[in-house]
Amino acid sequence: MDGPAAAQAEDAFRIVYAKVFAETPYCETADDVKATFRRFRSQTRKHTFRGALARAEDGDPVGIAYGYALGPSTGWWDQLTLPVPDEMRREDGRRTFGLVELAVRTPWRGGGIARRLHDTVLDGNDAERVVLNVHPESRAAVGAYRSWGYRKVGEARPWEGADLHHVLLLSLPH
Repeated sequence: MDGPAAAQAEDAFRIVYAKVFAETPYCETADDVKATFRRFRSQTRKHTFRGALARAEDGDPVGIAYGYALGPSTGWWDQLTLPVPDEMRREDGRRTFGLVELAVRTPWRGGGIARRLHDTVLDGNDAERVVLNVHPESRAAVGAYRSWGYRKVGEARPWEGADLHHVLLLSLPH
């Protein structure tokens, strides 16, 4: 999905997000979900936004993935607890795709939906690499990302008051 299509499907994205991130270790509240979807609206307006939505046979939303290319003035790298080399920080609006969210509701986990969502969002993307933040206590997510080729490049607090997250990077084939 491009941004306008994802914006039209916001309710479905919100359902998945609210259910998944209410779980431990995230424990997000209704206020947290509201804040996320205020950002979601501005994110869907980015011309590099890409999203994917998985639905069950009955139409129930079961998984989401979305992100966008990081611009030259991104603050993503500023969130790391330790500085990274300038070469890693260099962004031009195409180099790095920031995977903002990837989530699958509990009853549908373990069947490859997360991998298909991930690959769908990245399909046709000309970025050199993908970066994401993952909560270290989300062991299944960390394990999946590592098995897909991601490597840890640091730790960050992605927003004010957030738990420390692992920052993972995946080099994409050209």
